[in-house]
Amino acid sequence: MTFSGSGSGLTPPAVVVKLLLSNTTHLNRPIHALPMCALLLTLSAIAGGCGAARTGVTRTTSVPPTARPVAQDATQDELLERYNAFARGVKSVDSTVELKATSGTKYSGVIQEYHEVKAFLLAARPWNIRVIGQAPVIGTTVFDMASDGQTFEVSIPSKNKFIVGPVALEKQSSKPIENLRPQHLVDALLWPEIRKEETVLFEEYDDDAARDYVLTVLRGGYKTEILRRIWFDRGDLRVSRLEEFGPKGILLSDVRFSDWQPLSGATAGNGTPSAATAQTPDASGTPSEFPRTIRLDRPHDEYRLDLAVTKITLNGPTDAARFKLEQPAGSELVRVGDEDKTPSEDKKP
Repeated sequence: MTFSGSGSGLTPPAVVVKLLLSNTTHLNRPIHALPMCALLLTLSAIAGGCGAARTGVTRTTSVPPTARPVAQDATQDELLERYNAFARGVKSVDSTVELKATSGTKYSGVIQEYHEVKAFLLAARPWNIRVIGQAPVIGTTVFDMASDGQTFEVSIPSKNKFIVGPVALEKQSSKPIENLRPQHLVDALLWPEIRKEETVLFEEYDDDAARDYVLTVLRGGYKTEILRRIWFDRGDLRVSRLEEFGPKGILLSDVRFSDWQPLSGATAGNGTPSAATAQTPDASGTPSEFPRTIRLDRPHDEYRLDLAVTKITLNGPTDAARFKLEQPAGSELVRVGDEDKTPSEDKKP
């Protein structure tokens, strides 16, 4: 709908009003005041819309303000303290999780027969971890993995293989099953503390769906690079995402956290943690809540894991023997990285 004679100086609503008044005069029929006002408003709105189309204004749909989270305010120091309090407070994690691997990734090559695997996960500082995955219902072990931060071991009964290798091994094996790394879960569960001497940048992130604070930790040395990025949901100031970067800005790990729940089970009336319990450590320094949904994405290792935490204990007693993984009798020993050695390296002096 367009209007000609733009030089007349009449806006689209004015044109509509003039046409309406001339029409009512011609018909010589009265129009009651209240219906007249309503009709004028309706036609004016329509005319305004047509005018927008005439001037080339594009209509866009935005998220209603009520759908966006109410943003809380916090300073950089306050966020650093919240993060470090949690990092310091979690010394060990003993949990039961439902583990799901994204189709086509390395873990799915091991658990592809099952939609999900029930896993018993134990991690303790500094780098110890043990993960036992079992098939649902029947409870058969699908994989058993352990690492002490220096070496890792992976037992896969269905393949009759026992895989060992150094954690620092950078080269990927041509066999995806040999690239499983239990230590990748450590940083997702046992966060590294931000030291005072580290350089940290502070910023806000805001769009139609989310409002966040972001802390960016830098790596110094010969060339300054990004080391870690920590996202805080401004709706509740909880950590919602951790990104870890390697040299040259390579994204090593992207972990997302949601569904934070109190460890004690105390919730507010709507089922969410009350403000009094949210991320408040107890007398021992142990955090009072923990995320129940965790997504770990390792883009360069070509896998993604979804963890749904069904049971968890923080800072409980840990026996060193629980991190010990022995090679099952009769299984094939596979030493990852041995294929890179030259014959001379295997010879005794």
